[in-house]
Amino acid sequence: MHPDKPLKQSHLKVATDIKAVAEIFAWFDRLASRQLPHQFCVDCKVALDEAFANVVDHAHQHLPPTTPIELELKIFADRLEMRIWDHGEPFDLQAKLDALHQKGCNLLEETGRGLILMEQFTDELFYQRLSDQRNCLFMGKRLVPGSH
Repeated sequence: MHPDKPLKQSHLKVATDIKAVAEIFAWFDRLASRQLPHQFCVDCKVALDEAFANVVDHAHQHLPPTTPIELELKIFADRLEMRIWDHGEPFDLQAKLDALHQKGCNLLEETGRGLILMEQFTDELFYQRLSDQRNCLFMGKRLVPGSH
């Protein structure tokens, strides 16, 4: 995370419903698709899709569908930052990724595939418990100079 001011930023709140991914993609496209390279946007949307699916399927699996999932998108001159807040139990993302790497998890396996994809399609990835009892997943991706 960096202290500079974003060129664009937006928040979105959706229900715990996998169908909300269409709304999330439309929101992402309105903000990012005109000013960022196509493949960069595709990579970010894969990570965003996997992250949102994990919240719905795991973090919120025992919570009502009305439980909100909040998202934030910030576009900077040199990078994009995405955040997703959930109301699930705390989860040690790095330990899970380490275990998947030790096991030799591949993308053909269902368990852990989303986490591996999020890691592969972003440059920064971390998950933390907040004082308000929510969790925040941070995903950052750097723009390569001259890639516009």
